[in-house]
Amino acid sequence: MKPRSLRYTIIFAALAVLTLLGGGIWFLSGHSPAAWTASAPKEAKSPAALPQQRIVQSVLPEITPPPVSEALSQRVVEYHIDVQLLADTETLTASETMTWTHPGKKPVQELYFHLYPNAFASGDTTFMKESGGTLRGDSMPAGGYGSLTLTDLRTTEGVSLMQRTQYVQPDDGNVNDKTLLKVHLPQPVNGGESVTLKLQFEVKLPKIFARMGAADHFVMAGQWFPKLSVYEPAGTRGLKEEGWNLHQYHGTSEFYSDFGIYNVTISVPSDYMVAATGFPVKNAKLVQDRKVYQFYADDVHDFAWAASPDFVVAEKAFSAPQVPGVKIKLYLDPLHKDLQERYFQAAEAALTAFSKWYGPYPYSTLSIVVPPEAGNGAGGMEYPTLITAFGAAEASPGTSLERTVIHEIGHQFFYGMVASNEFEEAWLDESFTSYAEDRLMEQEYGVAPSLALQSSLVSSSQPLNLETWKYSGNDAYTRNVYIRGKLVLKDIERKAGTKNMDAILSAYARKYRFKHPSTADFQKIVEKVTKQSWQTYFDQYVYSGGAPDFAVDDIRLSAKRNSGSEGLQYDAVVEVSNKGSQYTEVPVKFTFSDGYTVQQYWNGQDKATAFELSYKAPLVSAEIDPQHSILLESRHLNNFRMAELDHSTLSRWTLSATTLLETLLGTLVW
Repeated sequence: MKPRSLRYTIIFAALAVLTLLGGGIWFLSGHSPAAWTASAPKEAKSPAALPQQRIVQSVLPEITPPPVSEALSQRVVEYHIDVQLLADTETLTASETMTWTHPGKKPVQELYFHLYPNAFASGDTTFMKESGGTLRGDSMPAGGYGSLTLTDLRTTEGVSLMQRTQYVQPDDGNVNDKTLLKVHLPQPVNGGESVTLKLQFEVKLPKIFARMGAADHFVMAGQWFPKLSVYEPAGTRGLKEEGWNLHQYHGTSEFYSDFGIYNVTISVPSDYMVAATGFPVKNAKLVQDRKVYQFYADDVHDFAWAASPDFVVAEKAFSAPQVPGVKIKLYLDPLHKDLQERYFQAAEAALTAFSKWYGPYPYSTLSIVVPPEAGNGAGGMEYPTLITAFGAAEASPGTSLERTVIHEIGHQFFYGMVASNEFEEAWLDESFTSYAEDRLMEQEYGVAPSLALQSSLVSSSQPLNLETWKYSGNDAYTRNVYIRGKLVLKDIERKAGTKNMDAILSAYARKYRFKHPSTADFQKIVEKVTKQSWQTYFDQYVYSGGAPDFAVDDIRLSAKRNSGSEGLQYDAVVEVSNKGSQYTEVPVKFTFSDGYTVQQYWNGQDKATAFELSYKAPLVSAEIDPQHSILLESRHLNNFRMAELDHSTLSRWTLSATTLLETLLGTLVW
């Protein structure tokens, strides 16, 4: 997901003037070849002795059997959904048949469903309380609440389970939060067995402000259906015990789901067009005054769709060496109807580069949805084979258009195929995607990131593998997960070398394609490629909120006459220290009054050291890391210190500092 940052650009540029002498401010911003070959699972039985009850029949169209394809993931879940959009009331009515195959060994008698739309049911939900009703600069409109109502839940034999449900709040105990539902099954499901449930539900769409909802005639159905939680077998993400991964919907969290099959029929008013995950099984057909679409997707872990009567639709077939063939589909707001080529070019560049770097894009479609300005809250988001750009607010946007498209397509790899747990280790998605985004933006558009300015934003370094809601505020989450995590990857690149970093990310993306890796899994890849231990580094900068904090503490000057010479020799003792985490190979630059400079390196093994220098001219200043190459340091004000200077020298150096400030401001880019 791309953080909304446009309104902050001016603010941070202003703040940069105040702090750039010490560092600056920057604005805030696929498949494993091994297919699952296990034998067909057994069906878990429901007790025949329980009384039969009337089954509520769906009034929506029957679903055509999905196409058969080679399994590239384990396909733990299978969803067949019929959904109808009632545009006048901004409501979805739907039926769902969900089959889950137990991937573990222990008998399971409870299933857990995420009911994400309930995050917007009132101001008292966990999401609303934590977010304050705002996200990425957008706010919940007055009276814009929405929710999901489960109207029926049964076994395949027709046994009602409605009285066997319970809302649970494992993270905070908030009884007003109904985003996680426990269902007690009549009979346990053993490892390898499958269980099928039939659900009926309605969704009152909220007004768009956080990824989903309705705005004018535009609908974004993201995280819109009862979705099963992830049951993790032992060994997944390093777990010793198998079990459900259970979390509510939080103000800063995104999502975590199992791979599976989706077969979805979508009924909309006859003048609406639909963009969706996967590909259409057949052409949309008119049924009375409705238009009916059917989409199918496999080896994905989510399904999203958008609908509008105003879409300007364009398609383009594209292939590249690592992209066998994909149909790129644009669903544009009319304001951007003349920007088709820019969207296509950004998508092609992203598919080409990311497929080369991280493994082939395996799907046959990629849809790009551009919401209207009023639907901007749904913009800048990723779903399998479908992404959203930010809302169309201007007819000629800057390169933020390309950047957003590239970022969200990057998520097709880190999130879409390498499916990390975004509740608990969001950096594995956002930091990795941001790293890839920066690299491609520089390669394709010549836009280089101001990494030193970005690092100065991370005023509070915190562990990268924190559960997202445990960061101390939304800003801390964004600055650590999007910025600091990316800087850690850049720092690993600088230490290991670009060639090794390319090998690390390629090996990681390919090994964990269609799996659920952890930070520890990534560390193992780093160590395997570089053939050395990174434990100390990860302990300091990944598993904890370490950051170096260098300081020039003192400069002592003295002068003496050289024997046999009329000139003076000037001696200086410069004391430096690191008040933060250990860091080696620290450059220190010394500048003398005649303009001569020399750079030495501190091994950083101790907390402090002293440099002794002698030269024919007096020392003017000492500066640690003058090029800001140590990206993990965020406090730069104490990196620079001037020696005692007379008035004329001070004036000259003030002018030089001003020139330096202007130069740095000139590099201030996104």
